[in-house]
Amino acid sequence: MSTYAKMRARRDNWRRKTGVLRTKLSYQLRENRRVKRERDQYKKNWRATQQALNELKQHQAIQAVRSKSDLVFLALQLFLMARIGFRAVSRVLGVLVPYLGLKKRPCPQTISNWVTRLSLVRMSGAAPSETAGGLFPHGYILLPDISIGLGQGKILTILALDPRHHGVVAGAPLLKHTRCLAVAVADTWNGETISALLREVIARFGTPVAYLKDGGTDLAKAVRLLHTPGVTTTSIDDISHYAANLLKRVFELDPHYQAFVQACGRVSRRLKQTVLACLAPPKVSTKARFMNLHRLVRWADRLLEQSPRGRAATGSLLQKLRDSLDQLPQGKRFIREFLANAKPLLECQKILKTKGLNQITHEACRSSVATIPHPFIAVHFRMWLDRHLAAARTLGLQTVGLPISSDSIESLFGVAKHLGTGEIKDANRIALRIPALCQELTRADAEQVLQITVNEQSETVGSLPSLIKQRRDVFNTDGGLDTINDNVARSNIRLIRSSKSPQKTAHPIDNREISVHSGNLCPSPG
Repeated sequence: MSTYAKMRARRDNWRRKTGVLRTKLSYQLRENRRVKRERDQYKKNWRATQQALNELKQHQAIQAVRSKSDLVFLALQLFLMARIGFRAVSRVLGVLVPYLGLKKRPCPQTISNWVTRLSLVRMSGAAPSETAGGLFPHGYILLPDISIGLGQGKILTILALDPRHHGVVAGAPLLKHTRCLAVAVADTWNGETISALLREVIARFGTPVAYLKDGGTDLAKAVRLLHTPGVTTTSIDDISHYAANLLKRVFELDPHYQAFVQACGRVSRRLKQTVLACLAPPKVSTKARFMNLHRLVRWADRLLEQSPRGRAATGSLLQKLRDSLDQLPQGKRFIREFLANAKPLLECQKILKTKGLNQITHEACRSSVATIPHPFIAVHFRMWLDRHLAAARTLGLQTVGLPISSDSIESLFGVAKHLGTGEIKDANRIALRIPALCQELTRADAEQVLQITVNEQSETVGSLPSLIKQRRDVFNTDGGLDTINDNVARSNIRLIRSSKSPQKTAHPIDNREISVHSGNLCPSPG
């Protein structure tokens, strides 16, 4: 083969191979471009999907309040659990508007209406947490008490407490552990009127296993009037009131006590508005003073410890303190005697309020009572322990623990007067909040609140006398004092809890059965 032929053969082979390679490379380039386009599109779609998912997650996180019942539940929790007023609840919700997904915050009047409707829900007996078997599985202990507000009205409140509370809950009874059975306002309350209201409650919910009350004579008379011949009624005396009455009977007429109280008043005036103002005595109410007198005596004891024997430098803080003590050092004998008798009682109260009265706590308290120096206090408090331990055995609570403190209803009055009443502590406004403060709040309660109509609320609230309205009518109109009589003529609030369905409640002592029929919300007749 000539050289030219060989060259042409090599050229043709090269062209053939080049064509095949060009075709293959062209195909690969087209495939690579397609894959890149698809890859870029997938990445773009993935980014868009991730962004949509993030926005959806953020939207779900922001919109924590997805329904009106959720908003009502949150507002009621702020009022009942955080215990802040209506205006404060509205301001807090206003701060949380962008985080909760709310369009606007509810106004204070709206929150006030929700609390009022919660009270109506509680008193209507429509609470989903209650079963047809009664308020509590083992009956209930009835707690009556009276409190005053501004004006003539006096508030009678009746609560129910689980007798086996200490077997279920570790700790003292709180407001969420109670049920409000009745709340009523009247100008005066006596044994007859209190027993009449108690009879209405008993007719609806059956005979209580016991009555837990303070040392008031009107409440004691009301319980006596409810007594049925031949039937033993268990009556529990509140430990705090009983211990205070023992201390009162021993120390009230003691001249050293009178001198001590007067000296504390003078020391308070001398310490205030001075550099030693931090040492001023605690505020102790003059009514039922012996309930908290130990705080004042303990303060005096600790204050006198700051003034040891010896000469004080002129112009020193010790010299200023001694100049402010007045006759307080002369009361050291009373301070020692009072604390020696009060400390064992306070230790017993701490044990019994937390664990209830049972065989174990009874023995622990008897050991503390043995250290009380005054025989009258020691003997009578030991008798109180033995009497109530026998009552615990009668009710079958000697191992569980008998509730012996009415602090829950005392706390209820304090919270009700502080929340939602404003500067004017109107008894009817206070009473209207009381049922809402009892019992534990659930989401079902918030849903029930939304079912209460404006007409149903106005039937109970619209006709109540109001001290705020009286004040406004007198100062802002031409009616003068005559407008007060028009407002006074209105009837006070009177709410009695209605049972959810007919039931029979057996008395644990005499095994009587009382048929209880469902009732309605009972405003007092006009």
